[in-house]
Amino acid sequence: MSKIKTVAVVGGTHGNEFSGIYLLRKWQQSAALARDSFSVETVFANPKAHNDNKRYVDHDLNRQFSLADLANNELASYEQSRAKAINQQIGPKGDAKVDFIIDLHNTTSNMGPSLILLQSDRFNRQLGAYVKMHMPNAVIVLEDHTSVEQHHFLSSIAPQGVIVEIGPQPQSVIRQDVLDWMNEMTKHILDFVHLYNTDELLPLIPSYEAFRYHETLSLPLDEQGQRIGMVHRSVQDNDFEPLHSGDPIFTLFDGSEIFWKGDYEAFPHFINEAAYYDNNLAMSLAKKVQISTLD
Repeated sequence: MSKIKTVAVVGGTHGNEFSGIYLLRKWQQSAALARDSFSVETVFANPKAHNDNKRYVDHDLNRQFSLADLANNELASYEQSRAKAINQQIGPKGDAKVDFIIDLHNTTSNMGPSLILLQSDRFNRQLGAYVKMHMPNAVIVLEDHTSVEQHHFLSSIAPQGVIVEIGPQPQSVIRQDVLDWMNEMTKHILDFVHLYNTDELLPLIPSYEAFRYHETLSLPLDEQGQRIGMVHRSVQDNDFEPLHSGDPIFTLFDGSEIFWKGDYEAFPHFINEAAYYDNNLAMSLAKKVQISTLD
């Protein structure tokens, strides 16, 4: 892969996820993001949603960046228009001004300091290893998108992009531990990019544990589409802990339980994420994998 010349660090893609927004303000007053081998641009993605203390005004901004949607001028809600403006600022997608995007997010789930890799090429696999080596409590999550042109995240504007996802943090608040984790992880990512650019990377661990997204589970609903249950207390807050067939996964409001019937060892994450209640989503499930840095 060619050297990275420009990095965009994005905060506030969701207006009520405060850590990235406050870190952007802090970094804009210092040289903390600066590295000799590339330039850094900061982007405050969704200011109106932040001012309104909402995740979004009309539509989830982080779902508006497919090539088809960016080219469709009839899509003109606030976030759809913001997506087109951001694409013009740091894109356009497919021929972007920036080479790498770090998109900063909070989650209400107990995911700790998680780094979501959207591609599994050598650069991303080595980035995950570098972060794990320097931040052992970091969790690496793979959400492979073989064609960045097709996926709809903001980070897909650039050829390379990652999502920093830190929790648990309630919406519209700031926690020091979460803010510190986000600050530290972003520093390590930028350090890796610089060492990659300058061919100064020291030997990396040959492999490391990660979690590859597999599927999403919905909350139990009745025939009218009303929720009839909640995440089981044995699962709640246990992000990245193993779930086996026969384990309880939901408790219905009548007191009965639903048991998971999967045929693999699953690792729930984004458990009971508040932002996903709009779509009745309960959690994502991943499989544990070993990621090699040697090939």
